[in-house]
Amino acid sequence: MAAPPRLHYRSRMNANTMVGELLRDWRRKRRLSQLELACAAEISTRHLSFLETGRSRPSREMILRLAERLAIPLRGRNALLVAAGFAPVYPERRLDDPALEPARRAIDLVLAGHEPYPALAVDRHWTLVAANRAVAPLLEGVATALVQPPVNVLRLSLHPEGLAPRIANLSEWRAHVLERLRQQIEATADDVLEALHAELAALPAPDGYREEAGKAAAYAGVVVPMRLRTPAGVLSFFSTTTVFGTPVDVTLSELAIEAFFPADRATAEALRALADAANAQAGST
Repeated sequence: MAAPPRLHYRSRMNANTMVGELLRDWRRKRRLSQLELACAAEISTRHLSFLETGRSRPSREMILRLAERLAIPLRGRNALLVAAGFAPVYPERRLDDPALEPARRAIDLVLAGHEPYPALAVDRHWTLVAANRAVAPLLEGVATALVQPPVNVLRLSLHPEGLAPRIANLSEWRAHVLERLRQQIEATADDVLEALHAELAALPAPDGYREEAGKAAAYAGVVVPMRLRTPAGVLSFFSTTTVFGTPVDVTLSELAIEAFFPADRATAEALRALADAANAQAGST
């Protein structure tokens, strides 16, 4: 008669230990001491220690409070809740779900409104979700396999059969991309991004990569540009990233719009000329 309670107790302890280990891992990723996190969450250090070691079971509200202080992504917050035996709080819908239709319309409006400059939307793993008409002309000559869905835009950028041979400042751009990806991994603890970083870092590096990569970290300008060789000349771009401000859906929280702007007047004029030519051709058909 006493066996079931012991089994139930062990199951509960296992769940407590699991969520406690996850909380500890996130705290360490954020480089916070127990005292710092406890103060931020307005709980005692003793209570936090008990939560991390599995001696105490956190409530759903406590998990969400700690996750907020740790800036854990919505996907990670759901994982914490499930580990503690609670249902996920944040829904994860497909992008074509009717509930996300307003968000998808907003993305399309932003992409179209950015023309004649290139812009694209990506998910958390840098998989292409959508792009405007200014992107396709810049991809001419890229290997077909790299532009077959699902398209990973970072792989497309750095692969020797992608844009890499046409990027005039490849060493500098490569260092920028890898560092940005590393920062994203630190923020999300995403294993897929870890694998992507390893894959991209293993791609052939251009001559002088070590020397020029050091210069990228101390870039004297305002931003690190991407300088792309095209039939219209070398086009120079810098990018901005736009995300949804208050998402409560996992999919929406992981979407980003990468918008490229001309870094000089010649690039702006060349992009307008390309757009005018494309519009004229479309009008004649």
